[in-house]
Amino acid sequence: MLLKRPPAEKYQMLTVFSAEHGLLTVLQRLAAKPNPDAPQLDLFDDAALTLASSNQGQTWFVNEARIHLHREGISRSYETLVRATSVGSLIVRNPVSNESRPAIAQRLRQSFDALAAGHEPDLVYLKTLYVFARDEGYPVQQEWLGQLAAATRDEATRLLYTPLAELTADQPVRTATAPLLRRLEDYLRGHTELFLD
Repeated sequence: MLLKRPPAEKYQMLTVFSAEHGLLTVLQRLAAKPNPDAPQLDLFDDAALTLASSNQGQTWFVNEARIHLHREGISRSYETLVRATSVGSLIVRNPVSNESRPAIAQRLRQSFDALAAGHEPDLVYLKTLYVFARDEGYPVQQEWLGQLAAATRDEATRLLYTPLAELTADQPVRTATAPLLRRLEDYLRGHTELFLD
């Protein structure tokens, strides 16, 4: 689940991403009485939803929900929550092609899992943003990475291409990540059609 709006009347409006159907806005009926056994869908959950529509797919209602994974770790830190929201917003604001959906679903899972596991939030977002732009066909490796000064390019390459498990969340990683993330965001705003926060 990528977005959760404040409840209105008897429904909670949610924006979800499916590898099969892409972005969907769905409505979940709010229980009249609190039911501790009913699954409470939350941001960044992986869930199986059974949906129904009474108007040819213009509005979807949740008939059944089974939560597969609830990522409590994301809410432990404000910075992590902000970056998880940025990852979700990236997908909501930038429509992807039908053939890209399975890869995007996998990338969302990887990013949310990394954030829930406590990896450096800015680094997770930097890697997610870079890979998303690259996979959407933007020449970030050739243009953005290629235009960086040699020492900065080496550090960016190390951070982007080294698995998160091998990068410790130490001060040098945090110090190097923040300016690279700003530069990548500036590049994407000025040279692509992607919408960022």
